[in-house]
Amino acid sequence: MSRKILIVEDDASTSAYLAKGLAEAGHAIEVCADGRDGLFLASEGIFDLIIADRMLPGLDGLSMVSAIRAAGIATPVLILSALAAVDDRVDGLKAGADDYLCKPFSFAELSARIEAMLRRSDRAATEPQKTKLSVGDLEIDLLARAVSRAGRSIPLGAREFNLLEFLARHAGQVVTRTMMLEKIWNYHFDPGSNVVDVHIGRLRRKLEDGFPTPILHTVRGAGYRLAVEG
Repeated sequence: MSRKILIVEDDASTSAYLAKGLAEAGHAIEVCADGRDGLFLASEGIFDLIIADRMLPGLDGLSMVSAIRAAGIATPVLILSALAAVDDRVDGLKAGADDYLCKPFSFAELSARIEAMLRRSDRAATEPQKTKLSVGDLEIDLLARAVSRAGRSIPLGAREFNLLEFLARHAGQVVTRTMMLEKIWNYHFDPGSNVVDVHIGRLRRKLEDGFPTPILHTVRGAGYRLAVEG
């Protein structure tokens, strides 16, 4: 299936190579060499996928991607860069990119990554988005960011709500401290603090005080599980 792909790359030989290969694969290609122009074109919302370099004139690639996401544009973005250190790749993904491929690259690998990103995008477009989660008598309204248990409202802070949503999306499964540190606090290392345990303790009290059955369980040596047991 032909897709419309935007290439934001200031190196003429690289952009020509990409455009030629992707056009031969049947895609419609538009090329620009400046980050500001890339942001303007991406904002039109007409592309199925964006390939962007990091080191761009006008506006760097990460700032461009961050601005795209801040504008609510969900077009899949693949960053293509010679900056290949782990921190560079993490920065790219945290800026809002869906994938990160280091230069020099294999065109076969690039094509495979593009196909995978488009498959995920197609599935996301056809699957209805959940607006509510429930675990037993616990109800979570994602749009209103409201929580209730057995019909009783439970006020939560922003961090507590994010933590509960993450646990609820993995209901019945063990969620490790490392997973929570990465997802909720954006730590990609163990800070050596008990921040997770403190927040879990506070959340557990709010979810369980005054209710007959526990719902947030400690799995010793592993993590925590949100579930109704028994």
